[in-house]
Amino acid sequence: MFTLKTSASFDSAHFLSGYNGKCANIHGHHWVIEVWASNEQLQHQGEKRGMVMDFSDLKNEVRALADSFDHALIYEKGSLRQATLTALNEEGFHLIEVPYRPTAENFAKAFYDTLSEQNVPVVKVAVYETPENCAVYEV
Repeated sequence: MFTLKTSASFDSAHFLSGYNGKCANIHGHHWVIEVWASNEQLQHQGEKRGMVMDFSDLKNEVRALADSFDHALIYEKGSLRQATLTALNEEGFHLIEVPYRPTAENFAKAFYDTLSEQNVPVVKVAVYETPENCAVYEV
């Protein structure tokens, strides 16, 4: 098995609705995404001969994903009142609604799914919310 690994990072805020603890409050992280892409065989023809995929393509996909979440408030659908969303939107804040609780575990799975849909041969995604703590999703 041949495997490539790259990473990207973003800064954003989130909160855990219904959580009994500090993380119920809006707080931020410097998130780091690590992505592993693998294939049994290397490409046999063309300019990408001898590669799993072009590192530039992998880095660009992961960087674009990270950039799309950068400097945003990520919140679970249904966790904020409409009046709150209206006020935040009127202030021009970058809001991202997700259909899941915005935990590192759920981000790892969502990022895996997004990259898979973009034909990246992803096999593993780690999402760090602190330098010491990460969640991993892999097949």
